[in-house]
This record gives sequence, C-alpha cells and structure tokens, in this order.
Amino acid sequence: MATAEKKRPQSSSGAGMRPNRKEVHLFLPPLPHPSPPLLSRAGIGLSVYLESGRGDRLTLPMRKYIQNLLKVNMEEPYGPEWPSEEKVKRQEMVVPDARYILVKQYSNGFTTECSMNQSVEGRLVGFVHYRFVLEEELPVVYVYELQMEPSAQGKGLGKFLMQLIEQIACKNQMGAVMLTVQKANTQAMAFYSKLRYVISSTSPSRVDPQIGLEKSYKILCKTFDSKAKSKLEVCSVLLHMS
Repeated sequence: MATAEKKRPQSSSGAGMRPNRKEVHLFLPPLPHPSPPLLSRAGIGLSVYLESGRGDRLTLPMRKYIQNLLKVNMEEPYGPEWPSEEKVKRQEMVVPDARYILVKQYSNGFTTECSMNQSVEGRLVGFVHYRFVLEEELPVVYVYELQMEPSAQGKGLGKFLMQLIEQIACKNQMGAVMLTVQKANTQAMAFYSKLRYVISSTSPSRVDPQIGLEKSYKILCKTFDSKAKSKLEVCSVLLHMS
C-alpha cells in the first residue's frame, strides 16, 4: 500500500523558502458512524467503516496509534531525516485544521445487520490526514498523510480513500488535490502514477532542476479546473517520465 506524507513544500518563488501557506476553513459534516461496510462497495476483502476526526480532538490512544503507524511506514523511506521529521509530524497531527478520515475494522472481522444497528467500536487500521489550504493562491485539499497498516495494504483501500478525498475536494470547489512523496518511496510513486497524479509546478524539480536533485521528495497534484491546471502543472507529464 502506498503512503503519502506531507513535507513543508517549497514555494514556486524559491525552492529553499518555506511558503506562506494559508488554511482554508470549511465545514464538513461528520461521516456517519458506523458507515456502511466497505466490503462489497470497495471490494477490499475487509469489513471496515469510516469515522471523521480533527487533530485537536484526537484521543490519546488515537494519537499514539498514528505516531506508531507513521514510524512503521515512514522511517525507512525518510532514512536519516526521520528523527527530525517525526517531531514535526507529531506537531502537525494535532492542530485544529488537521482533518482525518479514520479507517476502522469491525472487531469480529465481519458485519451483520444486527451489529450495524449497535454501537460497535472497531480497531484502527489506517487513516488519512488532510487539510484545506491555499497553494499558489488557489484553494486545494492537501493530503498530509495516507497511511495503512501492513495487514490492510494491497486491498484497494488506498485507492478508495484517495477517490473519497477527490470527491471532498470537488464538492467543496477546491482546485486540486496535492500531496508530497519521498523519492525513496517508489511504491507510493507508482501508486499515484496509476491514479493520474502528476508532478506539480511547485515541486523543487520543477522550480529548479538542480535543487530538485538535492531534495528527497516530490510534490504531486491532480487538478480539477483549467485555472488550477495552469498554475499547478507545468504540463501533463506522468510521474514515470520525470
């Protein structure tokens, strides 16, 4: 299962500068709990449901789970950068603007009509952390993290969640979905290539090829209108071509 990880990307005006990113505050109704099982809808071979959350409302067990899963999935791709990145991620995950889709598996591994009508607390198997922000003065959904447990990987859940994020973006009239991927995370690069994500004009390699060689990540995007496309894409070049 491919993972996305948000790194403070460089602005198009200077690949070494931290951008002046503005948060866009939107209201989204919470996902129903429990939502209908995704077994038949997504064909994932797991009986899971979704919950929504906010960074400042995460329980202590949820925060610990997210920290542990990030370490399991991302320590290797980040390499020596991980200790410093881990500290930043711990701060990012709990801010009020951090939005979450939490993926939970029913405790008995399957769902019956009876259990659907009861309060059933499943175990977390993954999550998406995203935010509404302005990128190049355009409103976008930025995916900070897409993380799944190894047992839930390779079952189509990641694709399903990214399609859900894209629906959220379109319904809120966002110009694009954006995210950052470590170059070393080749599985993630292949995953997003299949979903038709392209390297953004804000990615270091597009701002300055020499700086791009020095950086360990790329910024990807999928745009939904001509204005976003003209600002966030240099050209529609698929990932494997760059």
